[in-house]
Amino acid sequence: MSNSSLLAVSPIDGRYSRQTEPLREYFSEYALIKYRVRVEIEYFIALCRIPLPQLADFDSSKFEALRDIYRNMTPEDAAKVKEIEKVTNHDVKAVEYFIKDRFKDKINLVYIQDIFYKTFKTSMFSYNVLKHIFARLNFKM
Repeated sequence: MSNSSLLAVSPIDGRYSRQTEPLREYFSEYALIKYRVRVEIEYFIALCRIPLPQLADFDSSKFEALRDIYRNMTPEDAAKVKEIEKVTNHDVKAVEYFIKDRFKDKINLVYIQDIFYKTFKTSMFSYNVLKHIFARLNFKM
């Protein structure tokens, strides 16, 4: 038995890690961070489509660029979220800061990010339920 198996949290990530490896794409920490980012971005897009007065002028042609933030998310991006979390000590807040940074870098949405995060933030419960729903919907046995 290897030392890594002895230090595993459970047999799932220890002796059965080869058999459960395909699940990482859907249920790993990286996957859950990616789903968190997806929930936030899709929520923002939904609010733009209502349209809310504060977001009525948002250019809908940027929706796909927004979606590319989670579609093209890498484990390195998830590691950035974890680094932010070390400072915030809060996983959801870390995702918020990551997205704000991407809004600024990728599509120059500095003017809109504070409106969204100060006014329309989802509840923690809703947020966590939705990320797990996405994981299950995407997982195919």
